[in-house]
Amino acid sequence: GLGFNIVGGTDQQYVSNDSSIYVSRIKKDGAAYLDGRLQEGDKILAVNGKDLKDLRHKDAVELFRNAGYDVSLKIQRRLQPQNGPVGHRGDGESGGLPLAAILVPGLALAVAAVWILLRYRQRM
Repeated sequence: GLGFNIVGGTDQQYVSNDSSIYVSRIKKDGAAYLDGRLQEGDKILAVNGKDLKDLRHKDAVELFRNAGYDVSLKIQRRLQPQNGPVGHRGDGESGGLPLAAILVPGLALAVAAVWILLRYRQRM
């Protein structure tokens, strides 16, 4: 295979009000992974010049299965995370600020406050 999974289609919309075909998963060491250009969340517009618009999921799968050895994909890169399933990252990271970026400064402030309080109490 091509080394990736797809979701979407007119009968299985993955994003509300959008029947497009999306890359849901790139298989480690598969053709797409080794090529490095395709990313999870990319919208696939065409395969070997054949438009994927308004296709059922199984018909899109058939186009990929019959694509041959040299495959040309026309894609639309996801520029920003979207609300809904496509915005999910499969690598276990939630995105945004890491918890440590919030906890470490907060803990440092708390330690400094306790230290100041103890120094103040000793002088009384």
